[in-house]
Amino acid sequence: MKQLFILLMAGGLLAACNQNDAKSNTAKKGPLTAENAIQDSVNYTTIQWLDSMHQDLGKVTQGQQVEVSWRFKNTGNKPLIVTNATASCGCTVAEKPEEPVAPGENGVIKAKFDSNGRENEQHKEVYVTANTQGTTTHNLSFKVDVVKK
Repeated sequence: MKQLFILLMAGGLLAACNQNDAKSNTAKKGPLTAENAIQDSVNYTTIQWLDSMHQDLGKVTQGQQVEVSWRFKNTGNKPLIVTNATASCGCTVAEKPEEPVAPGENGVIKAKFDSNGRENEQHKEVYVTANTQGTTTHNLSFKVDVVKK
């Protein structure tokens, strides 16, 4: 009876190991998704920022909404997937490409700044996460001088 119990336990362990291996192989061989693009460095690509990562938007009148954009190029040989783009505060809303950017193609990160209730020089950041070599995080920023009405 003891031998049967040991045999059943060993069989259960082997089955569990095989299931985990099958899941990890599926993730690596399956379609490239935002989740596995960041988790597996095999999917990493390279990025070239076509616009300065730090932009000066000049003066705006208080209450005005200002749009800013940062263009980039996928200079690698894998699709570039931007998994997240968030702003440093609630007055700025960031927008990322929803589809992967093919090798050799360009993409854009956009942000909209609402100057309502703000004044003087404002410094804002947009944090971007993508499947890029070297670092998966990129800090974009802009400054704007808000002038009272």
